[in-house]
Amino acid sequence: MSAPSSQDRPDVDTLRALVSPRSIAVIGASDDPTRIGGRPLGYMLRSGFQGPIWPVNPKRETIQGLPAFASVDALPAAPDAVIVAVPAAVVPETLEACAAKGAKAAVVFSSGFAEMGDEGRQAQDRIRAIARAGGIRVLGPNCLGVFNAHNGWIATFSSSVEREPPAPGPVAVASQSGAYGSHAFALLRARGVDTGIMITTGNEADVDLADAIGYLVRDEATRVIVAYAEGIRDGDALRAALAEAAAACKPVIFMKVGRSQVGAAAAASHTAALAGSDRVYDGLFAQYGVMRVDSTDQLLDAAQIASRGLFPDGDRLGLVTISGGVGVQMADAAEDCGLSVPEMPADAQRELKELLPFAAVRNPVDVTAQAFNDLTLIGKNLTLMLEKGGYDVVVAFFTVVAGAKAIAGPLIEILTEARASYPDRAMILSLVATPEIVRQYEDAGYPVYEDPTRAVAAAASVMRFGRFFARPAEPAPPAVPAGAPAVPAVMLAEHEATDLLEAWGVPFVARRLAKTADEAAAAAAAIGGRVVLKIASADIQHKTEVGGVIVGVEGNDAVRAAHARLLDRVGSAAPAARLDGVIVAAMAPDGVEAVVGVQRDPTFGPVVMVGLGGVLVEVLEDVAFRLAPFGVAEARRMIASLKGAKVFEGVRGAPPADVEALAGLLARVSVFAAAEAGRIESVDLNPVRVLPKGQGVVALDALIVPVTG
Repeated sequence: MSAPSSQDRPDVDTLRALVSPRSIAVIGASDDPTRIGGRPLGYMLRSGFQGPIWPVNPKRETIQGLPAFASVDALPAAPDAVIVAVPAAVVPETLEACAAKGAKAAVVFSSGFAEMGDEGRQAQDRIRAIARAGGIRVLGPNCLGVFNAHNGWIATFSSSVEREPPAPGPVAVASQSGAYGSHAFALLRARGVDTGIMITTGNEADVDLADAIGYLVRDEATRVIVAYAEGIRDGDALRAALAEAAAACKPVIFMKVGRSQVGAAAAASHTAALAGSDRVYDGLFAQYGVMRVDSTDQLLDAAQIASRGLFPDGDRLGLVTISGGVGVQMADAAEDCGLSVPEMPADAQRELKELLPFAAVRNPVDVTAQAFNDLTLIGKNLTLMLEKGGYDVVVAFFTVVAGAKAIAGPLIEILTEARASYPDRAMILSLVATPEIVRQYEDAGYPVYEDPTRAVAAAASVMRFGRFFARPAEPAPPAVPAGAPAVPAVMLAEHEATDLLEAWGVPFVARRLAKTADEAAAAAAAIGGRVVLKIASADIQHKTEVGGVIVGVEGNDAVRAAHARLLDRVGSAAPAARLDGVIVAAMAPDGVEAVVGVQRDPTFGPVVMVGLGGVLVEVLEDVAFRLAPFGVAEARRMIASLKGAKVFEGVRGAPPADVEALAGLLARVSVFAAAEAGRIESVDLNPVRVLPKGQGVVALDALIVPVTG
C-alpha cells in the first residue's frame, strides 16, 4: 500500500472518537470473556466506561449481560467507535456498514491483510478507501487496539490489562507493534508508572504512528510520549508531529528498530553512501529533541523519570557516593552521557571538610558510610551542593544502607528539607531496597535505580530534554535567493553545478572553464598563483578515479603541459566520456576540510549532511544529518554534534575555524534542498574548506545528481 501524502491526511483531531469515544459497539462480540471478541467487553465492564456499549452478534440476545444487536443497522444510534473482531473476509463490508451508520472510528483486530501478501494488501487498500470515503478513522487492521484509562475505553484483547484495568497516568504509548506496546505498558506499570493511553497501529491502513503521536501531543492528560516503530509511512507527518511536540515541550522517547545502511557501492555520491536511513532518523530526532533509545531498559528508565515533569535546563551534575570506586564509575558514565561534573567551589569544599573530615569533597563527593551515623550531614552536604555547587541534578549512590527501613523515612525528610528551596533541581538515588521502600522514595519524588550508571543516564535524559525545551525560538531558514535557477533533469558537469549552486549562495573558489590550452593558460594568469586543473564532464562524477585532477600548477608552460596531460589521462581512462573542457580553479587557502551534502530520503525527503574528512569522509564516517530546511542555529548544533568538532576550535597551533560561516552555508544548502526537493537525488560539496575565523568558507568541488525518472 502506498503511503498517503500529507496533503490528503485527515487532521489528528479526527482521532478523538477513536481515543475518547462516548458510545461504542463491538462487532463480533462474544459472550466468552476469554475470546478476542469478548475480552474488550469484559475489560470495559470492569473499567467503568460510562457510555453505552452495544454488542453486535446475530446469534445471541444478550452478551455478558448486555442486550445484543443482530447487525450494525439495528443499533439504536451511531456509535462514536466500533471494535471489529470478525474474519478478515467480512471486514470491508463491516466497515462500510459502520460508516453508513455514522460511526466515526473503528478498531480492527482482524489479521489476514497486507502481512499475508498481494491479496491481503488489496483488501487493506480497500479498507483505506472505505475510511476516506466514509469519513471513519480506522485503527489497524491486525492491531492490538487502543485503551484510554482516563475514560475506561479498553478496546484491546491484550492480556496485559486482564488482572486490573490500566490507571490514568501521564505516560502514553504509541506503538506499531501491539505486542511491544503492551509489553512496555506492563513494565511501566510494574515500575509504578501509569500509562493513561496506549495506541497500537498494526498494519496502518489508515491511522498510523504519526497520527497517534500527533494526537497525543495535543492530549492534555499526556505529559510523556513513548513511541515504537519499525518503519514510517509518511515522514512529513511524523516530522510535523515531532515539531509540535517540541513546541509544546512534551518529551518523546522513541525506539526505532530496523537499522540499515545504504550500500556505498551503489551510491552515486559520498552523501548517498553515508545517508543510511538510520542516520536520517538520528538527525530527525536530534532536530526535534526526541530521545532515541536502543533497549527496553533505556526506554523505561527515561519514561519513569520524565513522567515526573521536572526538566532541569543545565548540564551540571553533582555526584554523591559512599564508595569512592562507584563515584568514579558514575563520573565515567556522566562523561559518556555528555554531562559536566564540575568541582565543588573551594569554599564549599572547606565547609564539607569541616562537616566530614574523611570525605572526598570535590565531585564526586564521597561522604563515606560515616554520614549515615548522622543523617543531617547528608542534608547539609546536599544543601551545599545545590546552593554553592549549583548542580542541576544530584545523583546519590547509597546502596543497601539507604534501603534499611529505619533509614528510609528520616532520610526522605532530610533530603526533602534540603531540596525545598530548589524545586527546579532533581535528585536521583541508586540504592537497593524492598519494593515497598523503593515506592516510599519514589512517592516522595526520588526516582530509584539499582545500577548507578543507569541513574546517571536517567539524569542525562531529563537534562537533555530540559536544555532542548529551554532553547530560544528557532530563527527561520534563509530566504530563497531571487532568481535562483532550478536544477535541470540532466547530469551537470562540475562547472555547471558550481554556477548553479553559487546562485543559491554557496561560495566557491575562483574558477574558469577553458576549452583549449591557450584558454587554460589565460585563465590561470587571470586567477593568479598556483591553480588546479580539473576535467569538465557530466559523464565523470568522480574525477580523481580517472586521473582528472592536477593540483599545484603554476606558470603558462606548466599549465599548458598539465592541460595536455589531463586530456590524455581522461581519454585513456574514460574514452566514451563527453568533455566540456578543463576547469582552472584557484588553490584554496588552508583550513579545516569538511564535506556538505544533500540526499533525498525516500521517507523524509531532502536531508542535509555535514562531516569531517573531505575525501576520507566515508572512512571516518563522522557525519551528522538534519531534515531540510533549517536555520543557522540548528546548523550550529549539527556541527557541534560531530565527534571531531573540536578540530574547528583549532588544534596543534591551527587557528579556530569559521564555524559561523559553515553554519550559514549549511542553512543555505538546506533551503536549496527543500526548494528543489523534487529535482535532486543528491548533492556533494566535497571538500569544503572552512577557513580561519572571520575568513569564511569555500567549496572546492560540486556534484549534483538530478532526479531523471
